[in-house]
Parts: sequence; structure tokens; C-alpha cells
Amino acid sequence: MALELNGTTIETNEAGHLLELSDWSKELAEVMAAADNIELTEKHWDLINFLREEYIENNQTQPNTRKIVKAMSDAWGEKISQRDVYDLFPGDPSKQGGKIAGLPESRRKGGY
Repeated sequence: MALELNGTTIETNEAGHLLELSDWSKELAEVMAAADNIELTEKHWDLINFLREEYIENNQTQPNTRKIVKAMSDAWGEKISQRDVYDLFPGDPSKQGGKIAGLPESRRKGGY
């Protein structure tokens, strides 16, 4: 499977995850989100940036939903629930969010 962006073909695996982390860009994230019928808002970008920072700066860590909820509660200055992050990425905040963030496919069973 592949994505097209500005005349460039970007390779993905069968699930739509980038094969190369370096291929990711905000513009590509918009394309990937649109394919999943998601319009990215500031809160989406907060979550995407958190996932990328965790992966890139913390030994390729892909946080579970519990850690995402805690981090976004801190970032947004309000107590949020698991439902709030699933409203952003209905296909699972860590998995669908991770895909749009350009991260490799998570192999953990994940969730909360």
C-alpha cells in the first residue's frame, strides 16, 4: 500500500502505517487523517505530538490509552476521560493516532 503526496509515493504497510518514520510530515498526517474521515483539530495535534515525542525521545515507547489520557489531561489543564481521546481517534487513540503520527504499527494488545 502507498500514499501519494505532492507527486511523491510514500510506502506504508498493509494497515497504512509508514514504513519510514522520516517520511512523516504534518501535510501527510492531514492526508492520512482525511482517509480515516478525521479533521485534525488543535487537540488532535496535541495528541499526535505527544505520541511522536514519546516514540522518538523515549526509546520507541508507544503509550497506552491510560497514559494518553493522563498526558492530555495535563496538557489541556482539565480532567478528561478515555471517551474524550476516543472521540478524537475512534479507531483507538494509541493505534489510529499513532498511525497518523507516522509511528510503526503497535504490536501490543493495548487499550486501557
